[in-house]
Amino acid sequence: MSEQGGRSKRARLVEDLAGRIRSGRLPHGEQLPGENQLARTYAVSRGTVRSALAELARRDLITTETGVGSFVTFDGSPLDQRLGWAQALAASGAAVSTELLGISPGGDPGPTGYEGPLVTVRRLRRAGTVPVSLETASLPATGALAQLPATGLVDGSITATLAAAGLTGVAGEQWISVAPLDAADAATLERAPGEPFLQAVRVTRDATGGLVEHVVSLLDPQRFRFHLEFGGGR
Repeated sequence: MSEQGGRSKRARLVEDLAGRIRSGRLPHGEQLPGENQLARTYAVSRGTVRSALAELARRDLITTETGVGSFVTFDGSPLDQRLGWAQALAASGAAVSTELLGISPGGDPGPTGYEGPLVTVRRLRRAGTVPVSLETASLPATGALAQLPATGLVDGSITATLAAAGLTGVAGEQWISVAPLDAADAATLERAPGEPFLQAVRVTRDATGGLVEHVVSLLDPQRFRFHLEFGGGR
């Protein structure tokens, strides 16, 4: 009796999640709630949840990897991007200089869903004399940040500027792809138009889900890498 009930709970969980995925209520790429949350929501054991997730994976409706973590490296050194590119590169020991190209009103909200005013900061980084990355950071132009084109960055740092404005990132997303350089970016990076560069798009949000920053970074693929770790009990 209990075994039959266990199968019934598992089947209901599988069919409910499968229906939500197929209908789009759980959009492609969206992360499922954790095992504990699913167990509480459906009043089942974690073992039942694991079994249901395994069945969804078997049906190719989800993919599951234990302890996944990903980050960008520069010359083999991992970069903690929560610090911002400049601090992350400095912490890695890289001899990279930063050149502020400009701060201007407006910007690209990208995949953030943000509809308010923006201010954009563009910076170029060089290893020695060679440009290795071009960063375009769009920030919400609210409060003190609305005056950023006139006041400039705090200590030359976007991270410090956001902190001074009371904005702290606690969560976010990042997309990595390869994109050909357009003519303008190629000229700034001193490369040929169409040359492939890594493109990292990062969205950082605060504790309420509000936008903190949307950053598009073009990275020299000879110096930067995308690194993924999984398993190993992480």
